[in-house]
Amino acid sequence: MNHEVRDDAAGASPPWSGWRAATERALYGPGGFYLRPEGPAGHFRTSVHASPLFARAVARLLEEVAGELGGGEVAFVDMGAGRGELVTGVLAALPAGFPVRAYAVERAARPPGLDERVTWLASPPPGVRGLLFANEWLDNVPADVAEADADGVPREVLVRPDGTERLGAPVSGEDARWLERWWPLREPGERAEIGRTRDEAWASAVGTLSAGLAVAVDYAHVASARPRYGTLTGFRGGREVPPVPDGTCDITSHVALDACAGPSAELLPQREALTALGVTGARPPLSLATTDPAAYVRALAGAGEAAELVGRGGLGDFLWLRERV
Repeated sequence: MNHEVRDDAAGASPPWSGWRAATERALYGPGGFYLRPEGPAGHFRTSVHASPLFARAVARLLEEVAGELGGGEVAFVDMGAGRGELVTGVLAALPAGFPVRAYAVERAARPPGLDERVTWLASPPPGVRGLLFANEWLDNVPADVAEADADGVPREVLVRPDGTERLGAPVSGEDARWLERWWPLREPGERAEIGRTRDEAWASAVGTLSAGLAVAVDYAHVASARPRYGTLTGFRGGREVPPVPDGTCDITSHVALDACAGPSAELLPQREALTALGVTGARPPLSLATTDPAAYVRALAGAGEAAELVGRGGLGDFLWLRERV
């Protein structure tokens, strides 16, 4: 990004702000990126869009949670629901008559034609029992950015709508304590996304469950492998672009998911989580091609989709945070 280090005359250029406020405006303000009709799927591809196998695996997880809760109606809460793709797939994959109440949590308006069984909300419903699932939600919870100056002092990174940056005041208070605990900056030029807002958003979402399981799935990192220069980036039309907070692109950064985790939580790669739910990517036996060629072709296509979901270097590297309530 282009750094600007001097102050301009008052009124000569757009105002500076921290990345948290700039991202909030760019994604969710008037004309914001996530409020556009095409939704996130028009610009990037998630596990949900890669294959219906993902929604089927989540449906199996919901069935497991329902069994653990001893029966009765359960809730499925789709956090950051986009245009309802995951909740729609989960409902389609559940057995007929399965007792579920489905919620889609999204700040954009309800899309036309969505299954009438889905309750569309701006925040998660309180006091429900079941499965809360947040697929690539936390990476879009706006976060401030810090950078170590020439003396190694972490300072807030300020930005204009055109993406120009400069260093502001030293990071202080709760943000400084979060950095020191979870992502300390020591060398000049090192950067970090301050994940305190993500920690708080996740704790608030988990707190809406009276019983069940909360799962967050995201590109993430842990304390043993933090990226030296942060991960802030943009996406537009399926391509990675500079993170310019003017509403024309998605603005995202990977999540310090270990900081979000409560004391009873577990972290595991998506490949392990999905394999346990029956998504393996194993090729069908070649003998099937002889006995039932059409079934072989279908199974081969499914194996390719599964391989993408669990593959190393791609979607399989997502981390799953599982937290029981």
